[in-house]
Amino acid sequence: NKVENQKNFNIFKYRNFYNGGGVAIGDINNDGLPDIYLTGNMVENKLYLNKGDLKFEDITLKAGVQGSKPWSTGVVMVDINQDGLLDIYVSNAGNMEGNNHDNDLYINNGDLTFTEKAAEYNLAQTGFSTHASFFDYDKDGDLDAYILNNSNIPVSSLGYAGQREVRAQDWEGVPDIFKGVGDMLLRNDNGKFVDVSEAAGIYGSLIGFGLGVMITDINKDLYPDIYVSNDFYERDYLYINNQDGTFSEEIKDWTSHLSLSAMGIDMADINNDGHAEIFITDMLPEADERVKSVMEFDGYDVFRLKQDKDFYQQYIQNTLQLNNGNGSFSEIAYFSGVDATDWSWAGLIFDMDNDGFRDIFITNGINHDLTDLDFVDFFANEIIQKMALTGKKESIDSIINKMPIRPQPNYAYRNNKDLTFDNANKEWGFELPTMSNGAAYGDLDNDGDLDLVINNVNMVSFIYENQTDSLTENHYLKLRFEGPEKNKFAVGTAVNLYYDNNVVYQELIPSRGFQSSMDYEMTIGLGKSTSVDSLRVIWPDDKTQKMENLEADQTVNLSYSEAREVYTPAKPDAIKPLLKEVENSNLLAHEENNYNDFDYEGLIYKLLSQEGPALAIGDINGDGNEDVFLGGAAGQEAMLYEHTGNGNIRPMRQSVFNEDRTYEDTAAAIFDADGDGDMDLMVGAGGNQVGDERTYRARLYLNDGKGKFSKSEQQLPSTFKNISTIAPFDYDDDGDMDVFIGSRSVVGTYGVDPDHLFLENLGNAEFKDATERLAYDLKDAGMVTNAIWADMDGDSRKDLVTVSEWGTPRIFRNSGRRLAKMSSSLDSLDGLWNVVEAADLDNDGDLDLVLGNQGANLHYKPTPANPMKMWINDFDGNGTIEQIVTLSENGKDYPLHQKKELTNQIVSLKKQNLKASEYARKTIGELWPKSVFENSIMKKSGTSESVIAINEGNGKFKIKTLPSRVQLSCVCGISCADVNNDGYLDLIMGGNNFEFKPQFSRLDANYGNVLLGNKELDFKWEEYNKSGFFIRDEIKHIKQFKDRNGRAFVIAALNDTKPKIYSLDD
Repeated sequence: NKVENQKNFNIFKYRNFYNGGGVAIGDINNDGLPDIYLTGNMVENKLYLNKGDLKFEDITLKAGVQGSKPWSTGVVMVDINQDGLLDIYVSNAGNMEGNNHDNDLYINNGDLTFTEKAAEYNLAQTGFSTHASFFDYDKDGDLDAYILNNSNIPVSSLGYAGQREVRAQDWEGVPDIFKGVGDMLLRNDNGKFVDVSEAAGIYGSLIGFGLGVMITDINKDLYPDIYVSNDFYERDYLYINNQDGTFSEEIKDWTSHLSLSAMGIDMADINNDGHAEIFITDMLPEADERVKSVMEFDGYDVFRLKQDKDFYQQYIQNTLQLNNGNGSFSEIAYFSGVDATDWSWAGLIFDMDNDGFRDIFITNGINHDLTDLDFVDFFANEIIQKMALTGKKESIDSIINKMPIRPQPNYAYRNNKDLTFDNANKEWGFELPTMSNGAAYGDLDNDGDLDLVINNVNMVSFIYENQTDSLTENHYLKLRFEGPEKNKFAVGTAVNLYYDNNVVYQELIPSRGFQSSMDYEMTIGLGKSTSVDSLRVIWPDDKTQKMENLEADQTVNLSYSEAREVYTPAKPDAIKPLLKEVENSNLLAHEENNYNDFDYEGLIYKLLSQEGPALAIGDINGDGNEDVFLGGAAGQEAMLYEHTGNGNIRPMRQSVFNEDRTYEDTAAAIFDADGDGDMDLMVGAGGNQVGDERTYRARLYLNDGKGKFSKSEQQLPSTFKNISTIAPFDYDDDGDMDVFIGSRSVVGTYGVDPDHLFLENLGNAEFKDATERLAYDLKDAGMVTNAIWADMDGDSRKDLVTVSEWGTPRIFRNSGRRLAKMSSSLDSLDGLWNVVEAADLDNDGDLDLVLGNQGANLHYKPTPANPMKMWINDFDGNGTIEQIVTLSENGKDYPLHQKKELTNQIVSLKKQNLKASEYARKTIGELWPKSVFENSIMKKSGTSESVIAINEGNGKFKIKTLPSRVQLSCVCGISCADVNNDGYLDLIMGGNNFEFKPQFSRLDANYGNVLLGNKELDFKWEEYNKSGFFIRDEIKHIKQFKDRNGRAFVIAALNDTKPKIYSLDD
């Protein structure tokens, strides 16, 4: 597919200039051998007839399918006229004024010739088309069409943000050359395709930059739904079929974030649970050096602006959406290891080695590195300066030729059968650097494995012969379908295949990936299994048939005419969930105030100002029911909730809380501070808001015995830091409650260890700062995020356990006279810890720990051998402290930050006049003198997973990583309870953090965890429909509370929304 820039038509004139061509595989002459069609951009399209033994004949001219349009894109083989022969539908585009870009439909004449008849079927005039998919959306038996169109309007601003609802033809002030047509849904009315897009609820705006379309029954209601992946700022569309000819767009209800530059799309089941996942490609490079050389990311303000304009959360990364089976997806690409594959196009999910699990193949590469930062920052400036000096315009060719050309290998990821993938490029033969675009798979040589055809820009196209049949002992089953009269190739048929505890779900939808369509025969790998227990076929009109005990390594012919039953989806088993939500209309939403930490601390990677609400539990009014306190954000009144029993709580407004609404409540505890027998309240403030730090102190509210609070006249000692935790306990057993107050960070100076407080209760709620005298070692506790009191050494005294960011869990042994750091094996467990809970998990009489960390769904995953580090210093000597985070590789530390990000904050670096490519290769030691680092604070994180620490005595702990589903996000709240009453403690956990800089995506893939424990401490993660615990928000705390009858409940405190309550005893 040769593509050459021309004076009047080039990458500057047409931004999809390097998007390349597509591939279609299908048997056009019904000889049992799949044939190949390739689209060309500036060259003719090609049709290759399969002659057997992987030999192909170019029959393009004889067949009459070379095309007359100047720029072809996608292609799909489909039997339009239902004569049993595959026709070829070609999408055309190209931003060329005066040239025709109508689509082409080549009708198969049955003699290896074709006749173009798109206009006859009303399939010609469609806009700047990328691709098309044919399917029966209204279930009337014939094939309708979705035409995916792109747009040529400028994308340099969000000026068109409000025009999603405006159809392309109604846009004003846009030149016709840009206008085109929005996406189109065409209904098949007796062989004529009628545009029903608007009536059906399909967006037709010019901000639809469609690059991928996938048809699937996403909600398993037997009606096909539509997923559209959009490039640039427009979010993707998920159209749910309403079963009445209309669709509802619901992408935000099903997902939590998306790819920003969304390219190709595929959907298939990666874990054999019967539910299809979604994989979408983007353009994030894998190597950190290349990220720094070619990438620029949205600033936080721009990101928030896009959110405000309803473009949702989008990030530059591939996305792999794990189907949770309950109408939600969890985005796990970072966890799975398939997040970054450079400038990628097609992403295809299919079993490349017939081991029974689907792998992922990705095409990669672009003809010129359009985003190369050196070109943008240096060469472009040189060209402009030269033109200014000479008065002579530089030719387009000379400008384009200065853009680097760096072909990249495609990616083949082997499925590890545990939601993770390994790069198998070397083993499977995909190391050749390419500029690949469309790709399709099919068994070209009928040997039972799937071969691959790839369309390349300015390179010959590839056919990869799959040699699985000769190199492994894996088995397969091939399925060939004969559909009903008006859908003879059975498009939309679904199969469920059962063997060895696997449920393989696959849909017959040819259009997949990028601009391409797959062969109609299904080839399903079985691994070592030599037979299939049963096969359920569901035809497009819901007729069904079942076959049992099928031998492997054969082709099964399936005919619609043999289907006698009508398929009815099985009703979900009546499952009694372990937790049941307690609905309550009285709950008030936490409302986070608007503050951007990055304006003051440009190098930190996440906001620290959104850590509320604080949560505390205690019986305030002495009625035997434990009540709930929830702190407010800055400017919001905190709320005390009275528990009336059965988990029902109602607000108890307190005027004193309204008076103190200016504080951001980040920590709280309910305890008897003054020894009068009722529960008082201590609340800590934080928020990291520069200028407000003198208000960041703890406040004590005294109870009058009836649940009404007044503020203590004593002003508690304070360090004026971001308070994160308040942990009361009578450490010296003198009858009154002492208090540990821990802080996360110094306001506006992240990375410097804050001071902490140990307050000794002198009686009658008078507290004295006794940190230096009684708890001197707390000075080294670090950036504390949580603290609990628990007897960790078996001496019957509770010790203080803390966790921190960029630090280790620490135990401060309580001797009854003072707290002193106790050595333990946890001292080497560096991480970004959020929360700790203590419980006897193994019933051996001592307390074990549950430690909540960041999880493994991270772009940058530290290990003990290659930790992340944070260096804190005034790097440019201007009186301001900076934080530089580095990644370790081969014993060297490389800055995580983009060059512009770092030089904007540390101006002295600009004097080095580094190119992005030069900066990308430099270690932190090459950017500053050694003396700077000798005087820097250095912190590290070598562990990201959440774990349990099993107490083996004498300060020794055995670390056990929690199940993979827990690691899909951070853990910020933990509660231990025997939820299934089997005598072993179970874990209720949750987290998520949405406040990272855009280049780091966000942690949102976990919607709550219920883990069932056993004697071996093999905690089993429960599916959401079984656990009943499902929260899509940011969980900051999880705590239990009880009513007077002993019934237990958990409450989850959620940032910027209402809390949720669940019953444990239903």
